[in-house]
Amino acid sequence: MNRSHSALMISSTSTRWLTRSAVAWTTVAVTGQLFFALYITMLYGSGLVAGRFAEALDTVMPRGHVPGDTVGNAVIASHLFMAVLMIVLSGVQLLPVIRRRAPHLHRWSGRAFATLASLLAVGGLYLVWVRGGAAGDGGNHLGVSSNALVILFCAFMAVRAGRARNISTHRRWALRLYLAANGVWFFRIGLTLWLVINGGPVGFDPNTFTGPFLTGLAFAQFLLPLLVLEGYLRAREQQRAVVHMTMATVLILCTVATAAGIASATMILWWPRM
Repeated sequence: MNRSHSALMISSTSTRWLTRSAVAWTTVAVTGQLFFALYITMLYGSGLVAGRFAEALDTVMPRGHVPGDTVGNAVIASHLFMAVLMIVLSGVQLLPVIRRRAPHLHRWSGRAFATLASLLAVGGLYLVWVRGGAAGDGGNHLGVSSNALVILFCAFMAVRAGRARNISTHRRWALRLYLAANGVWFFRIGLTLWLVINGGPVGFDPNTFTGPFLTGLAFAQFLLPLLVLEGYLRAREQQRAVVHMTMATVLILCTVATAAGIASATMILWWPRM
């Protein structure tokens, strides 16, 4: 009886550690994503208000504004502002209090999030393959395009499971969609963390924005977060304390790396332009 009680206590403790580590990562990630949304709003929103939106588009992107390209300019402008709204909605979707106390709001904000993520994915494919001029080479473009296709698939699966009232499956696909849809953000914090760790560009040419590291990062920006998520989801299904504690340790390390990436992106990319 005592042995059984001790095993139960160990299992309960490991489960709490797993849950808390997941909450810690989510809190850090959502905070960093909201800061990214604030950066987009301040950089491009202020340009719009001041009548310098075209100039603001060219601040970071190599072909942000192209004279005469009405469709392309409209796509990239809508892309930016939809991204801000999507980031905010993704944070709302992760709040348990919204799911419990305002399920109607959760459903509608979820539909809006899935729609925006899908539109951004299609817009990204257009900007890379139709408009052209996106930074990087074919490897980078293939990674970004794969990310877009994964977003579309996850959105479809999440919505389908939600309509079927299969809540467990819906939540799994919604979490996958959340991570895949924030691939651009993961790319930025991964890139700047790499720059800080190495003291400069290693594994790529900063002038052409090409190289093996960037090609790998273009795929890792969505595959690595999804891999960690799958590990977490499978660990939750296990009753073994060692599995819970191992996954909790992985999530704690991810939390530290994410926080460091957010700090580096803030110092290198966002704060100087806000």
